Amino acid sequence: MDGTTTTAAPVLILLGPPGAGKGTQARMLEERFGLVQLSTGDLLRAAVAEGTEAGKRAKAVMDAGELVSDEIVIAILRDRLDQPDCARGVILDGFPRTTVQAQALDALLDERGQRIDAAISLEVDDAAMVERISGRYTCAACGEGWHDSFKTPTEPGVCDKCGGTEFKRRADDKAETVAARLEAYNAQTAPLVAYYDKTGALSRIPAMGAIDEIAADLAARVRPLTG
Repeated sequence: MDGTTTTAAPVLILLGPPGAGKGTQARMLEERFGLVQLSTGDLLRAAVAEGTEAGKRAKAVMDAGELVSDEIVIAILRDRLDQPDCARGVILDGFPRTTVQAQALDALLDERGQRIDAAISLEVDDAAMVERISGRYTCAACGEGWHDSFKTPTEPGVCDKCGGTEFKRRADDKAETVAARLEAYNAQTAPLVAYYDKTGALSRIPAMGAIDEIAADLAARVRPLTG
């Protein structure tokens, strides 16, 4: 640790498969505790747009149709953590995805006198998640969301909100697609969960209940870290 940048700002990671509600819960944590959600995709786009040194390197790689290296992502993250709005703490979204990335992130935070304060895994039931996601559809006219099991129109085939009769489903919400995404996530993330379990940073929070209940559980875990 070089001592040039030290801060006690908490660093959190939210883990969970597609549809577990990570984005919703991260936004609620942002509002409640003044944290900043850092999405890898957003960071890359911003760095490229701003023309930072790391952003230029990332652009060159992406223009060549290649994947941005962990080294470049870490460099972009290093720049972003120096921004004043991160002084209250951050929630990492989409990084790390592997134990190699987790180790690189640990090294970066160690330079800054920081660490991963909590890696929170939103625990879901895979079969229930397939039903939850594959049952979603929206009104083509007004965008109101509906569900085959949990929220159906009062009059079948007619949107309560606007009276529309045309509905649509996302192609990637098909049951087979959702099941494949969950399987891929579990295979990819299992080592990462084990990694943070060994460091003592891992927390598991049930994420199949109501949004507010999950948010309350998360807040109870995060509050002691925010001072």
